[in-house]
Amino acid sequence: MLRLILVIGSLLLTDSLATAKVQTAVVPYTHGELQLEGYVAWDDAVKGKRPGVLVIHEWWGLNDYARNRAEQLAAMGYVAFALDMYGKGKVTNHPDQAGKWMREIQANVKDWQARARKGLAILRSQEFVDENRVAAIGYCFGGATVVQLAYSGADMQGVVSFHGSLPLPTGDQASRTRAKILIAHGNADPFISEEHVKKFRMKLDQAHLDWQMIVYAGARHSFTNPGADAHGIEALKYDKNADERSWKHMQLFFDEIFTAR
Repeated sequence: MLRLILVIGSLLLTDSLATAKVQTAVVPYTHGELQLEGYVAWDDAVKGKRPGVLVIHEWWGLNDYARNRAEQLAAMGYVAFALDMYGKGKVTNHPDQAGKWMREIQANVKDWQARARKGLAILRSQEFVDENRVAAIGYCFGGATVVQLAYSGADMQGVVSFHGSLPLPTGDQASRTRAKILIAHGNADPFISEEHVKKFRMKLDQAHLDWQMIVYAGARHSFTNPGADAHGIEALKYDKNADERSWKHMQLFFDEIFTAR
């Protein structure tokens, strides 16, 4: 009889594990009068509160790439929320349109930061998020956005910028920054000059911020995105080694900032 009970219990556990998987949901929200639509992902096999990670998309808008990154994070045990910086349904494959939307956001730094902070608030409101363990990652335009989010003084443990544009902080922004910063940068990114990289590092040092930058040899802009080459733009190139290495470096960073001390 005991053996039968153990077998049944094992079968029930196996069935439970088989049905547990990453769950996703569309999250409508607003910033002012603008209708936005984000995407949340979590693993229902993980019990209780867990760290939350905000995901900020490239200049193309909230597309499948950003959603897939959120799902990857959920499979690792986080709650991930991919925010929407442009507005519901505003996604494109055309660089001219993407650039126009991006510049409209960047023209007003205060609103740029506020829209990112709204996404952070939506992440924090999710049922399973531990509000004391929150970070943000971003790609390209999203990489610049997570740095701006840190400059806004947002209460979070850290940010990770993948091939972002490295905006320079003003004195007030630097003094407000509380989050640790990890920059994953391609050494062959033609959009970011070496002079700008040096100036960025100098500004962060002058502000005594907790930052680190990892530079990947030969990597161009958008090195983490397997679809980068399809745009036919010389500056954009997927780099498998840089993609995999930067993701591992992000995980090490998360292990550091989310571990209670």
